[in-house]
Amino acid sequence: MMHKSLSLFVLLLASTAFAGEAEHQHVDKQRLAIQGYDPVSYFDAAPAVGQAGLTVDHLGAVYRFANDANRKKFLADPTHFAPAYGGWCATAMAEGSKVDIDPSSYKITDGRLFLFYKGFFGDARKKWVKDEANYTPKADTEWKKLAGTK
Repeated sequence: MMHKSLSLFVLLLASTAFAGEAEHQHVDKQRLAIQGYDPVSYFDAAPAVGQAGLTVDHLGAVYRFANDANRKKFLADPTHFAPAYGGWCATAMAEGSKVDIDPSSYKITDGRLFLFYKGFFGDARKKWVKDEANYTPKADTEWKKLAGTK
């Protein structure tokens, strides 16, 4: 009986963590993530725009895919392919802020997809690259606080 209670508690904690992350995903009014770009395509070669008919809903964000093979890869391991910090600018997250991204400004490090702001106010990726070793743990901590995960 104790084992079932413990399992239920762990499941409850996990669903609460996912609910916190889902609440903070960077999506548009239609819940579209990464401005419609295919998250798997970043790992294959270069960012590609996904097709409206090939989608997956993950943590409240709708991801589009350039092809069905990418959609299947994502379904097999969504936490690997989904962008860090709910798709918000990684540099801004390290500074405790949620800032929009340019889907063509990205970096993959240790199998994680980081997205960045690039526009009139500068290029956040350049700042990140100069001190990635310090920015990454700061952004991880800020995301955990924001999303209510441990």
